[in-house]
Amino acid sequence: MRVVLPLDDPAADLATAGGKGASLARLTRAGLPVPPGFHITTEAYRSFVAPFLDELLRTRDAALFLRHDMPEPIAAEIRKAYAELGSDVAVAVRSSATAEDLPDMSFAGQQDTYLNIRGDGLLEAVRKCWASLWNERAVAYREQNGVPHDDVALAVVVQELVDADAAGIMFTANPVTGDRGEIVVNASWGLGEAVVGGQVTPDTLVISADAVKSVTLGDKSVMTVRTADGTREEPVPADLRARQVLDDAQAVRLARIGERIEQLYGTPMDVEWARSGGEFLIVQARPITRIRRQVEEWNDSLKGDYLWTAGNLGEAIPDVMTPATWSFVRLFIEEAMSAAAMPGFDLVGNIGGRFYMNLSVVITIARALGMQSRLGAVEQVFGKLPKDLDVPLVDLSRWEIIKRTLPMAVGIQRRVRANLKGMRLFLATSRRRCEELRATIAATDDPAELAALWGREIEPHLVTACRMLEAAGRQGGATLVWTRDKLRKMMGEVDAEAMLTGVNTDGELASLGPILGLTKLAAGEITREEFALTYGHRGPHEFEVSIPRPGEDPAWIDAQLAGLRDLRADTAALLAKQAKARDEAWARFAGRYPRKVGKMRARVKRWNAVVRDREDTRSENMRAFWVLRAFVVRAGELTGLGDDAFFLHLNELLPVLRGGAASPSTIEVRRATHEQYAALPPYPTLIVGHFDPVRWAADPDRRGDIYDARGGGAPVSDTVTGFPGAPGIVEGVARVIATPEEGDRLKAGEILVTTLTNIGWTPMFPRAAAVVTDMGAPLSHASIVARELGIPAVVGTGNATMRLRDGDRIRVDGERGTVEVLD
Repeated sequence: MRVVLPLDDPAADLATAGGKGASLARLTRAGLPVPPGFHITTEAYRSFVAPFLDELLRTRDAALFLRHDMPEPIAAEIRKAYAELGSDVAVAVRSSATAEDLPDMSFAGQQDTYLNIRGDGLLEAVRKCWASLWNERAVAYREQNGVPHDDVALAVVVQELVDADAAGIMFTANPVTGDRGEIVVNASWGLGEAVVGGQVTPDTLVISADAVKSVTLGDKSVMTVRTADGTREEPVPADLRARQVLDDAQAVRLARIGERIEQLYGTPMDVEWARSGGEFLIVQARPITRIRRQVEEWNDSLKGDYLWTAGNLGEAIPDVMTPATWSFVRLFIEEAMSAAAMPGFDLVGNIGGRFYMNLSVVITIARALGMQSRLGAVEQVFGKLPKDLDVPLVDLSRWEIIKRTLPMAVGIQRRVRANLKGMRLFLATSRRRCEELRATIAATDDPAELAALWGREIEPHLVTACRMLEAAGRQGGATLVWTRDKLRKMMGEVDAEAMLTGVNTDGELASLGPILGLTKLAAGEITREEFALTYGHRGPHEFEVSIPRPGEDPAWIDAQLAGLRDLRADTAALLAKQAKARDEAWARFAGRYPRKVGKMRARVKRWNAVVRDREDTRSENMRAFWVLRAFVVRAGELTGLGDDAFFLHLNELLPVLRGGAASPSTIEVRRATHEQYAALPPYPTLIVGHFDPVRWAADPDRRGDIYDARGGGAPVSDTVTGFPGAPGIVEGVARVIATPEEGDRLKAGEILVTTLTNIGWTPMFPRAAAVVTDMGAPLSHASIVARELGIPAVVGTGNATMRLRDGDRIRVDGERGTVEVLD
């Protein structure tokens, strides 16, 4: 049995030396200024208590410790260690429990400490420390926190008592605000027990970046001083009460010691310190428990008074993004959507971690260029705007806007023409190239080489994929809008939508890929590996690189197959039914306009080709995002960051790969920020002006359609109306679903009601009698897929999930764009 251990002994861990002792041992080994001393181990405690342990557990009577003498072998070892400190040295005797300073609990103050102990008084103080493990407060605290009494033991730390003229507590992160960039020091005169015990108001100094940021003087009315036989509290001399205990230079020097301690532990620390002879000594350090987590503000709505929308791309990026994802999304937008940007203004924004587009920029450019008549096309892409909404515009003259945008527009036209020439080759080779890149990433063992691979191969492929999407999208934007509007005027909503379907007949439509792939997998036509390689990059969270792709997650495939056992028959029947409706609509068109059939068929074929190109290039963009996920995952593996890599921006991650260091505090703050925003409900589709996500979420009257910081605005409509997404009239039970992970709640023949859909929702469509969404437009995912499958849809209602309750019986009219509650 080891009764005593040197203070810096590596064996002085939590089980042997208790929480306080293990911490002091760690500090000592790290070379931090700790008063000399030794540990009395938990083995000594257990040996002492063994003869009366059963009685102790039964009665929980701390007095039992004082009724038993300390065995001489134990006493002798303690006397020997004490003598090695010096002759009749005054010591501090501190309890150190094995359940002390645990990550989720703070047992500080539950057991006793004795100061200014000398000679034979040491053995008595040790027994009193052991007994304090069983005082009423300690017993009640363990029971409250579910710590079994027979699991704990007590070590004792004996240290030379610092003859301190000042002492106090230091927090290496601000315990009030959670700010990791601030160190807070409490300081008072004397030994410091008055500060720890709360009997005195100390000075409070806030130190940041090696400078004292603020000083608040306390009254320091009492202090703990040494006496001949212990300590006592006495009044602070009048000339000291108003005097600052630590000057700025001393405070900064102490804070630097605190920084070393936090770096050693990797977490904010609560440190007890003392000053003697002008030097600082550390007498205790423990992790700060229940500190308020510091967060960043991710909020581009504060940049100005703009109109932001989550429509279209916000539907494709529905998650609160990690910093790594936001870096890649910004690069994606810069390359794939530069046409709608204006130099000096952000086209996209991060509001509470969610993706928004700045419609003020788009609308300002359109009006400056005399394109107001084309703003209807904006609504078909991004969704409806309230009729009475006063859209805030960018504060620039028309000439300045033209001067900024015209050169860019000319450059984009040239780039689009050049990229269209290479689009077919890109689409033919993208899958193979992405598989090669993921294999190369997996085989890279050197972090610096992975960083080089980013610049040499990964980023160029991503840029190419984005530019191909831009080219595909700009080759027929007007064609899409004009053709649909023209057909609706000539044939009405139902026939027009039927005639525009069939995109899938000339080649697989990417948005239907998951359904068709699962159909083939269920029929045994392809293997799981083939499904993963062909379709596994598409899913509900395909932009968010911290979330595994369906191709990485066998459970996702199993869940989809389980929910779609009759998928093949259902999907085939839906497509066949729609094909019949399409043929009949074309026959009616030929009867009315026999001379226009050929020209209109050519135009619709062009429509279908443009839609398919947009969908195909978008799909390959998502395949590239699978490469990006592989890159960040591998970066985490090679640097030891693990999942923390997702909480660094790209321009922070690359230097780490090249040998730099990541800031643990930055990562912790980013995690806390992400968790805070992810816990909030989805924000409004439209946001005008400055928006606070946390305050909005706390408002019981919050709206999910629009937030206008200017106040006013129309009340939430009692009716549910939106875009006619796909024609048809259906009555059925509304199933309000928040996330695609809840998709198993949707039963065959029910009506899917949700905020938005993206490709990850596609496997639910064959089960749905109709689809109703808050967000969306005629060119959004829900509309395209619903039309192809012949499922009635009303999209972009703004208020469906606010007005419709789960289980309501409703009527959906996809031709008029209305939803009616029947009962």
